[in-house]
Amino acid sequence: MQDIDDQAYVLHASVCQTLANPTRLKILNALRDQEIPVAELARRTGTSMPNLSQHLAILRQRRVVLTRRQGVTIHYRIANPKILQAFDIMREVLFEQLSEGRRLVAAVNRARRGGARR
Repeated sequence: MQDIDDQAYVLHASVCQTLANPTRLKILNALRDQEIPVAELARRTGTSMPNLSQHLAILRQRRVVLTRRQGVTIHYRIANPKILQAFDIMREVLFEQLSEGRRLVAAVNRARRGGARR
């Protein structure tokens, strides 16, 4: 059983590594609501076609996105909507951490100002 758990952790880490890139996160967010042709995806993410192709290859390899060819145009879509749920949860955690950090900085600043007045 431990071997299966270890394999699951390796796969989990691999998917997290795949998503640990700002450009790939932009790609996922752009694909949030619809399938998009690759040229439109490049425009929406502000990424050059060669760079976008590299990132899409990684996302395809990890089966995060799927493709559909229509003539010469390749369309991309999210392979599993749960990827977006994970994306959204991680983003919520990030914003909560940022908010807490701001509260701590503000509290420290207030304490410093209060101590300086004495």
